[in-house]
Amino acid sequence: MKFTPTKIVYVYYKPQDEKILVGRLAVKSHKLFFEYDVNFLKTGLNLSPFKLPLKAGIIPSEDFTFDGMFGVFNDSLPDGWGRLLLDRALVKHDINPGSLSLLDRLCFVGSHGMGALTYEPETENAPLLSHASLDEIAREICEFQEHDDDSYVEDLLKLGGSSAGARPKILIDIKGEHWLIKFPSSTDPKDIGAIEYAYHLMAQDAGLEVPNAKLFPSTKGLGFFGSKRFDRNDCERIYMHTISGLLHADHRIPSLDYQMIMKTTMYLTRNMNCCEKQYRQCVFNILSHNRDDHAKNFSFLMAKDGSWRMSPSYDLTFSSGPSGEHCSMIMGEGKNPGISHLLELAKINNIKKNVALCIISEVKAAVAKWPEFAQMVGVSNTNTKLINSAIKEIIKENF
Repeated sequence: MKFTPTKIVYVYYKPQDEKILVGRLAVKSHKLFFEYDVNFLKTGLNLSPFKLPLKAGIIPSEDFTFDGMFGVFNDSLPDGWGRLLLDRALVKHDINPGSLSLLDRLCFVGSHGMGALTYEPETENAPLLSHASLDEIAREICEFQEHDDDSYVEDLLKLGGSSAGARPKILIDIKGEHWLIKFPSSTDPKDIGAIEYAYHLMAQDAGLEVPNAKLFPSTKGLGFFGSKRFDRNDCERIYMHTISGLLHADHRIPSLDYQMIMKTTMYLTRNMNCCEKQYRQCVFNILSHNRDDHAKNFSFLMAKDGSWRMSPSYDLTFSSGPSGEHCSMIMGEGKNPGISHLLELAKINNIKKNVALCIISEVKAAVAKWPEFAQMVGVSNTNTKLINSAIKEIIKENF
């Protein structure tokens, strides 16, 4: 198949039917440049205030965290599973994946990415699937992973090629609702979906804002974890920006701390309640042994009037993190953060001590009920005990 490299990409903001040209992204001598459209400048919408603030003229990319891509657009690019699928599909059509530029990859995302940004010219791609057998998709994923079977790659690309993260997942329309459904990787325990759903219920009990979620039934196991997409509301596309893209913080390596997360939250939202919500998520991640708290697992949503709020919490599950440490440090501590670190974090973010202690107490009470949530959704006895042991050790040693 002949492939023509992309020289210029037009970026659009498309919250609903209207499509507003944001600007043009181009490459010259292997360096990326962006220019806001003059009419978009008049809207006052600051899509990426830290690394690509609103201003006239051509803006060169000076940061190579994402191979020179601006963070706001890097958020649209699939990594992990989605990138693997695209690369394998390209090879199947005799196209070297290494020959694709970042602009080419944005064109493959087109109008099917997360959030409210779209890219043109759009490389032919399939829209969101509306009907599918989840067991059949799971079988194709298993064949693809275990037997290197390329015959399924294009079907899987249509379903999950625009998603981020390492685990196999699909974006699917179910009776007019937009869902993201995850499948086990070849190294995951069979009850991985049930574990994440139990964590979802535990997070709800701990007072976190989480998207609607459920276990989608399977004839061969406990089910597949799915969450309703918070970047969609009926026909509306909601603008979404990860803290990774906002700050050019590399999610592939530990590059962030909770103080920066809290500071960014307050700067964007100007709302102390949002700051306390972010603090609650930090407490939950520590107490529940969720150490995969990297920069792409924190996001913000922008309304059409330019106001920001925290996204619901997502990707909450048991994880050990790099070398057993949190991806995001808590006041300089990554391995064994405890109540002293949390109280210090609260203090420097102007959260009153009694409020911080109340949040810690509420989250602690919720995670102590882990065995109840695990039993409720069918997590295996082995994994229930393993996770319970880890949670109890955290509480005993540091709280």
